[in-house]
Amino acid sequence: MSKTKNNEEISFGDLGLNEWLSKQCSVMGLSRPTEIQVNCVSPILRGEDCIGCAKTGSGKTAAFALPILQKLSEDPYGIFALVLTPTRELAFQIAEQFNVLGKPINVRVTVITGGLDMMKQGLDLNVKPHIVISTPGRLADHLSSCDTFSLKKIKFLVLDEADRLIEDDFGEQLETIFKVLPKKRQTLLFSATMTQTLKDLQDVALKKPFFWEQKSDVATVEGLKQYYVLMPEDLKDAYLMHILDTYTEKNKKSSIMIFTSTCKYTQILGMVCTQLNLPCVVLHSMIRQKERLAALAKFKSNQVNILIATDVASRGLDIPTVDLIVNHNVPNKPKNYLHRVGRTARAGRMGTSITMVTQFDIKLVHSIEAFVNNKMDEYPTKEKDVMEILVEVSTAKREAEIRLDEKDFGQQKETNKKKKLLLEGKNPEVEAEKRQKFLEKRNKLERKQRIKRLKKSGKTKT
Repeated sequence: MSKTKNNEEISFGDLGLNEWLSKQCSVMGLSRPTEIQVNCVSPILRGEDCIGCAKTGSGKTAAFALPILQKLSEDPYGIFALVLTPTRELAFQIAEQFNVLGKPINVRVTVITGGLDMMKQGLDLNVKPHIVISTPGRLADHLSSCDTFSLKKIKFLVLDEADRLIEDDFGEQLETIFKVLPKKRQTLLFSATMTQTLKDLQDVALKKPFFWEQKSDVATVEGLKQYYVLMPEDLKDAYLMHILDTYTEKNKKSSIMIFTSTCKYTQILGMVCTQLNLPCVVLHSMIRQKERLAALAKFKSNQVNILIATDVASRGLDIPTVDLIVNHNVPNKPKNYLHRVGRTARAGRMGTSITMVTQFDIKLVHSIEAFVNNKMDEYPTKEKDVMEILVEVSTAKREAEIRLDEKDFGQQKETNKKKKLLLEGKNPEVEAEKRQKFLEKRNKLERKQRIKRLKKSGKTKT
């Protein structure tokens, strides 16, 4: 690659990629490599381990998929690469990119996630696909229950959204997986948010990794306009419907993602929107996997323009038509805000985010603004219009709550979880207590790390 070229002048061929891959990038509408691709593709092709961190929508998936596919084309055999990711939806999206980019070499990709037939997945793994993309839990289940496939000869291990995989409750599953992986491999870690854990992660990669982080004063992308709406807690849902009404009227072809705090509230808002003639789909962990994929397909194909979801949809999903993100609740962690609003204004496009703020959320908003180094502006709303629809929205919400209670929403999931633990010879109450202790320990550790960073920057306040 010529050192005299600016990033805008660099082509995919300049990164050392073969012509067939450059053509496939064009098929996908990728005219030039993004910054993370410019910096990370060549070191991966040279055989280096890599840790890459860049803003959402910056092309991280292609940054590891392109060099993996080139290496695969030179020496195709069995399971060549394993990609681990925290959510099912992201696993399927990564698979789509591998399938499109790898079409000329007939790449075989298998997705292994919960919620789908485990027997069929075992058969898929048995025919030795080139690329396995999986959530940690389901792959660990396969490794523990059968020996019909092997990961001992993989050349690449990729942790996508590595910060969440390492810092969330995936430790036990990752240990199970890492035990069966070869020592001689390339390890690639990618994330949209750089955490202290990732910075300290040199020992996870088996040799000194190439490290690249996108430097920016503001954590969000330039094309994102960030707003807030301040309101009383008991008017929040009426304000949401008012915002959706006014926005969809002016932007009929735009797609909207609404993020909520719980599965139950996601379901309630979906029922309220439907009753108020705002067609939508919902996405959360209490829906069967086939229904989750169907809902996402409807949204991606613009059959419906509103998707209401928990944070299962906040990582990695790339849907070009999404112009508006609404945070129905203010995330407790600033990095979760960053991932949510990263679902719009991707790949140089424009986008808008609106965060619904009550009197209890002011401190959270301030911490988010400090984290992203950018202030939110106030979004214009008309309280008079909100009050006019308040009774209608409240009635629809009460009816939705009654219908869900009649169905014992969420009860079946808890029952299945307890059954699974009992079959494994574990006490559900003891496991719940262990989980609580783990979360408390993790939160305490995170707090210590935040205080340590604040002390270093001289901003500690008592």
